[in-house]
Amino acid sequence: MMQQHKAIKQKYPDAILLFRVGDFYETFGQDAVIASQVLGITLTKRNNGAAASLDLAGFPHHALDTYLHKLVKAGYRVAICDQLEDPKQAKGIVKRGVTEMVTPGTAINDKLLEHKSNNFLAGLHFVDDHNFGLAFLDLSTGEFLIAEGDREYADKLLQSFSPSEVVFQRHQQKKFKEFFGGKMYVYTLDEWIFDENYAQDTLLKHFQTHSLKGFGVDEQRKGLTAAGAIIHYLKDTEHPNLQHITSLQSIQRNDFLWMDRFTIRNLELIHGSNDGNHTLLKVLDNTASPMGARMLKRWILFPLIDINKINERLELVETFIKETDLRNELVQAIKHCGDIERLVAKIPTKK
Repeated sequence: MMQQHKAIKQKYPDAILLFRVGDFYETFGQDAVIASQVLGITLTKRNNGAAASLDLAGFPHHALDTYLHKLVKAGYRVAICDQLEDPKQAKGIVKRGVTEMVTPGTAINDKLLEHKSNNFLAGLHFVDDHNFGLAFLDLSTGEFLIAEGDREYADKLLQSFSPSEVVFQRHQQKKFKEFFGGKMYVYTLDEWIFDENYAQDTLLKHFQTHSLKGFGVDEQRKGLTAAGAIIHYLKDTEHPNLQHITSLQSIQRNDFLWMDRFTIRNLELIHGSNDGNHTLLKVLDNTASPMGARMLKRWILFPLIDINKINERLELVETFIKETDLRNELVQAIKHCGDIERLVAKIPTKK
């Protein structure tokens, strides 16, 4: 069994491997040391026939949601290795394999998500020091956005979307830290994954189309490369069921007022100063569903600049203020919907 564990662990060297043994998920070696510290579970030693003993820490399989949540929140990648056959029927060692890989940016479990915030996984394509392609995907809702621009613009997007995880080319680690700071959870990928043609093929295969013209994004090659890298990364982390990701939207730089991180912080739009949580979002958020709350948050971070679009939005608000009955009816209907965006995502992902 330990040989089996070792072989599976070699495929996922940078993840904590939760290895199903009977009614327990066990961790071994360095994984066990980390798990015992993060989860507050007992670390024991196991003598596996060799002279050296091995660290061991485990928990009952039905407590997976509770413990998985803590590991991912602490910034760890977790590979869940399950028994792939009935132990009673198995001849010899039970067949096991990784059935799910959870990282901060690929979480779809309710316990891992904030209902009122998106959980974005970002792809960043370093073309050179001055040109970047970006893509943002919320696996829990299927929203998929792309953009491209200079370093300052890339920084503004990363600050506004505040992704839970960013993937980019392996040899750009030093530059990422220098350009965008060291506070984001990052994961690096091989250079070839960011090849323009490979990314294009990956996206065409995913959307099952002959071109990306229908999405109106076919000119944004740098952004598409970042988007292709995200789809590759999801397949790589055991997320094959992505049927709810059905479209790709472009973020147009000229549609919004761009604020830097200091402006967003000083205006207390989303996060309050240390002495309290008085923010613009808190004052305005009377939304009736998590979907509305997420949209409102994005509207605050991406203010419109086109006067016609602004007036259109204001007229809608005015209508709902005047038409009390219509508003109340709609609010009730929306409340009954639940969080459709996230519920829909649970179907293809078999959750």
